[in-house]
Amino acid sequence: MRILTIAIVSLFLLAGCGQSGTKVSYNVDPNNREVSVKEVLQASSYTYLLVSEKNSDFWIAVSRMEAQAGDVFYFNKSMEMNNFTSKDLNRTFDKVLFIDNISNAPIPAVSEQATAVQQPHENIKPVLSKKEVTVETLAGTISIKELYQNRAKYENQVVKVVGEVTKFNTGIMKKNWAHIQDGTESEGNFDLTVTTLDIVPIGEKVVFEGKISLKKDFGAGYFYEVILEDATATKAK
Repeated sequence: MRILTIAIVSLFLLAGCGQSGTKVSYNVDPNNREVSVKEVLQASSYTYLLVSEKNSDFWIAVSRMEAQAGDVFYFNKSMEMNNFTSKDLNRTFDKVLFIDNISNAPIPAVSEQATAVQQPHENIKPVLSKKEVTVETLAGTISIKELYQNRAKYENQVVKVVGEVTKFNTGIMKKNWAHIQDGTESEGNFDLTVTTLDIVPIGEKVVFEGKISLKKDFGAGYFYEVILEDATATKAK
């Protein structure tokens, strides 16, 4: 009887581990990847990590966060960029994977996400930093300062905002997420979050046209006082 009990417990632990070497109390996403950090490079908007996975070394990029050599992280989604140049670092990477769901615990399987002890992003807080940019408003656009100062006026209205793309993540809740700045601010609000289906490069000046929503709560910690939703992107001239 004792041998049978041990066998059952062992099977349960193996099932909980899934594709990860770390034992957890939930089922792990079959696409979960585990990497160990070897080198850290900090830029204004991104943290670049040289990581090792099964004796293979490569670079990944995540929204700016604290990390150090020896840290272990997990992810299951990525966007590969070849010959990518970081203006901040003045460096071109042969290949870099952009990760939008970096986690310090194995990624739960979809059916387990609601009950997992530790969700992706927990204790990994992205840092928003104000960039030294100056983007002039164009005909028909409003500044970020104007938007925040008169947010009630623009609620549920379709507006155009021009700014420099400082962050960009893909495939979150079936949308792409951009952050833009134009050099203006109101009461410390200098960054505008935008959802879009378009692809825009970081560092480019873009006109986004979409609907303004206030106090938008997507759950899982995604809450925005002001957000520009379902926007289309046009390169600013």
